Amino acid sequence: MLRATASVLVLALSLSACQKKAEEPVSAAAEPATAASSVVETTPPPPEPSQAAPPPSEEPKGIPAPADVGTPPADAKKTASGLTTKVLTPGKSKEHPADADQVKVHYTGWTKDGKMFDSSVQRGEPATFGVTQVIAGWTEALKLMTPGEKRRLWIPSKLAYGDAPQMGQPAGELTFDVELLEIVAAPKPPEDVKAPPASAKRTGSGLAYRVLTKGTGKVHPKPTDRVTVHYSGWTTDGKMFDSSIPRGQPTSFALNAVIKGWTEGVALMVEGEKTRFWIPADLAYGKNPRPGAPAGTLVFDIELLQIKSVP
Repeated sequence: MLRATASVLVLALSLSACQKKAEEPVSAAAEPATAASSVVETTPPPPEPSQAAPPPSEEPKGIPAPADVGTPPADAKKTASGLTTKVLTPGKSKEHPADADQVKVHYTGWTKDGKMFDSSVQRGEPATFGVTQVIAGWTEALKLMTPGEKRRLWIPSKLAYGDAPQMGQPAGELTFDVELLEIVAAPKPPEDVKAPPASAKRTGSGLAYRVLTKGTGKVHPKPTDRVTVHYSGWTTDGKMFDSSIPRGQPTSFALNAVIKGWTEGVALMVEGEKTRFWIPADLAYGKNPRPGAPAGTLVFDIELLQIKSVP
């Protein structure tokens, strides 16, 4: 959903954050980068929330705007933030996406004067992105929706790109038709997220871990090797700050380019293994990390998919 062409800087500064390529683990380990770029110390991983909407390969010719594009009808509902919405097609369930989830949608956006600036419908390809990786108006609206629902949104400029946005982004009030196709739920926090159980093993550094699924390999990665993993990370209060699972794409990185707890912990694993780690602050980002990085003890579920030796 996100390549980046002028016209779609639309959800772009919104939806695009969602589709960051997960080449380097996001928020899992490295010098405190950002919540989404934690794991790797060098190149911060996946999305940079604030650009997101699938840019079309060609300038869109336009899908006709609805008759009420400029002014919401009397039966539309307005929230305290100023967002106005109207359900066009009811959903098929009672499930609503949460902040940590990803969603798959079809959408079309118009300016108040009826000019279309972006559409996944016209491209024939739905967009997938994180609920919080889009403009504020989208985040709020998505959490009101359920799968199968189609809703029209009238988003004030303060919840979109503003009245004087960057080049390529639409200004002022925007109108979207959004169809929620699927919710890709984020992993739930483990029951023992607050503290390692008595059965967990501990290393001399203070790292605690518990093997969840035994591996099939026999080789352990060296610090200079590149590894490919799936992972999810939580603070000890159960708040997830990063995960490769909802993105549906594993992360690859050099084992010596992440936070100390990851370097030590992953080196204990073999391919096919899934392990839970409780990483103390001094092996993660510290108790008072720079903005964007999670503080204190962190808990990670890591599945080691592949080890690639680097000469």
